[in-house]
Amino acid sequence: MASGRGHPRGRKRRRQQGLYGRQPGPGGGIGDRGAVTAEAAVVIPVLVAFVMALLWALMAASDQIRCVDAARAGARAAARSEPEAAVREAARAAAPHGARVEVGRAGDLWRVRVEAPTPGPGVLALTLRAEAAALAEDTVGDAGP
Repeated sequence: MASGRGHPRGRKRRRQQGLYGRQPGPGGGIGDRGAVTAEAAVVIPVLVAFVMALLWALMAASDQIRCVDAARAGARAAARSEPEAAVREAARAAAPHGARVEVGRAGDLWRVRVEAPTPGPGVLALTLRAEAAALAEDTVGDAGP
């Protein structure tokens, strides 16, 4: 028995080395084999959802800024005593797609309100609003000394 074959220690040592010559983990198993794949399978969809949420938020913020700009453009046009159709057109030109424009006068002020829907599923479908007011030019200079 000089070769060590058949000796109980030799078989035991080969069994303990495990697959591919790696030492077994603390529980006697192979270790963390496949853990990276499992973690990636969980992390990748979460990252994709996070990126999609960020993109949606950026688009909503951009549309909100466009609503504010559209309301201001409409209020400026109304203050210059332009026809109401021209005021609506000025506001719609700066507003996001699908926006609704309301124009009204309250005393010396022209008010323009812009509302636009944001695309999105369920609770992400919001309505963005902006309102601007401007003093009508035909009222400026009417006050006597």
